Amino acid sequence: MSKAAELRGQAREDLEKQLLELLKEQFNLRMQKGSGQLSRPSQFKVVRREIARIKTVLAEQSAAHSADGGH
Repeated sequence: MSKAAELRGQAREDLEKQLLELLKEQFNLRMQKGSGQLSRPSQFKVVRREIARIKTVLAEQSAAHSADGGH
């Protein structure tokens, strides 16, 4: 099962909470990079892709909700 498929099975509130945590992590990584303390530069890519996955699933859910007539 892919990451996106796992995310689709979660509730919208959980996805929004995960998104907020990832955005905070991304901010912290940027601060570490700015101060020269970033130990794993590859982590940027991982966090950025996970944020994109969550945003995609949230957009799919919103589209399905609006196409469903909001019910």
